[in-house]
Amino acid sequence: MGEGFYFIDILIFAMIAAFLVYRLRGVLGRRHGEERQRPNPYSPRPGQESGDNVVTLPDRGRMPVDLPPPSPDEPYSLAAGIAQIQANDPTFDEKTFVQGARAAFEMVVTAFAQGDTPTLRPLLSDDVYDNFAAAIRNRQAAGETLETQVIGIRDSDVTEARMEGRTAFVTVKFVSDQINITRDKAGEVVDGDPEQPLEVVDIWTFARNTRSRNPNWTLIETRVPN
Repeated sequence: MGEGFYFIDILIFAMIAAFLVYRLRGVLGRRHGEERQRPNPYSPRPGQESGDNVVTLPDRGRMPVDLPPPSPDEPYSLAAGIAQIQANDPTFDEKTFVQGARAAFEMVVTAFAQGDTPTLRPLLSDDVYDNFAAAIRNRQAAGETLETQVIGIRDSDVTEARMEGRTAFVTVKFVSDQINITRDKAGEVVDGDPEQPLEVVDIWTFARNTRSRNPNWTLIETRVPN
């Protein structure tokens, strides 16, 4: 009898162990899937306070987009524009936004150079994405490759901010040092200098529907100073 009960105890513990292993594998599988989600550059990073493109663009001039004009009844004020956005979205913080814009800047620059349209798609408006995608297709058709390295972002300052209906618009001026090299089919450099970083200034405008639960901002315009 004793040996029989001992065998039953072993069998019960084995079944419990098998069940726990099954549950553990299920939990680990779900965590692994969640870790593959793309990061949101506009969310505060660990250790940061709450409060993120200089790329050889398809066209270094203004990208076509219809921006709503500022109200003629109110003089432009950056502080007033930020206050308007905060009134519609109390979670908006200029410092956190700029951190996210800087992260998005490097993501877009890198993705454009690599021809990574899946990464570009959620970060860009339809018009800007179409221009970027067309430039990537033209580059690939010509057998050319683009190598871009952002040495550093010197400045990233909000220059304009306003509300238009439910949509917030924020413009950031980026000043960065970059190396941009274009190579032909044979791998020869046809544009740029791999040893000479250049200062590049870009002005980007981001937009977001403040009523949306999606925290991401979308790049809707790229241009250079006049």
